[in-house]
Amino acid sequence: MVAKLHYESDMPQVDIARKLGVSTATVSRLLTRARALGIVKIEVLDLVLPDEVTEQLIHALGLKAAAVVDTPSTGVLGALAAPLGKLLKEQKLSKGAVIGIGWGRAVREVIEAGLPRIPDVRAVALNGGLPQSAPHFQINEFVRQAADQLGGTAHFLHAPYLSSVELRDAFLNDDFVKQTTGLWDRLDCAIVGVGLPHAINPPEASAATVNEQAIGGAVGDVLRHYVDRSGNLLQWEGQEGMIAASADQLRNAKLSIGVAATVEKAAGIVGAVRSGMINALVTDTATAQAILEICRSSAAI
Repeated sequence: MVAKLHYESDMPQVDIARKLGVSTATVSRLLTRARALGIVKIEVLDLVLPDEVTEQLIHALGLKAAAVVDTPSTGVLGALAAPLGKLLKEQKLSKGAVIGIGWGRAVREVIEAGLPRIPDVRAVALNGGLPQSAPHFQINEFVRQAADQLGGTAHFLHAPYLSSVELRDAFLNDDFVKQTTGLWDRLDCAIVGVGLPHAINPPEASAATVNEQAIGGAVGDVLRHYVDRSGNLLQWEGQEGMIAASADQLRNAKLSIGVAATVEKAAGIVGAVRSGMINALVTDTATAQAILEICRSSAAI
């Protein structure tokens, strides 16, 4: 009762003593006893300033740019839209600039939350589609929304993410498909998510094939280009049939922005940056701290 009155009702010790008919010294002893028994637990949280963490991330990962927001209690992915928009505006993209759009929950959420107006740019799909109905797989819808918000034109990719090598070659030789894939070599900016490792991401959530699930050592992926923690690309059977911007095309983008949050993705983000497929990052403080801890652990080895 003493603990509840003091810590929950914010009642001074002298008022508690008067209310219960005991001495103030008794109230103080009871509060000390409550902490000793674990009835009351006091935690002092370190103050994490997003601007400071941002600078630490840029230095630790060698990023071109980064933006970090305080971790909200809910809606963390949507909260990344504003800092993403700021990074895009800072690029001062000119008329005809090419912005590549990947798939995934984070990309979907930031587009749903809104992108800034950057007229006359071109939004292009970075990968083919999947037959699954899950919202975070609807790549052409992302491109349509992004182009509408930016005030630019949309370049869709009406092709599957994965097929046989023969069908892939046929798709890539189609003139309409070439209008989209030809822009992958001219990326001014890319907006991509970072996938979770399959050990903690169920197949139904990622629609990964059996061969993708069998990849050993993967900590995450960018457009299904899987990486280990050191940033090495991991090969998997069937990837020859994949229709997506290549790792080299992402590396050659002037700014390739990874949009990702949750501490479970920290290792995947580190691997993606070390691979060169991402050179900028938008995330939250909790994820940023987890990333920095991985970087410190790596430096200590």
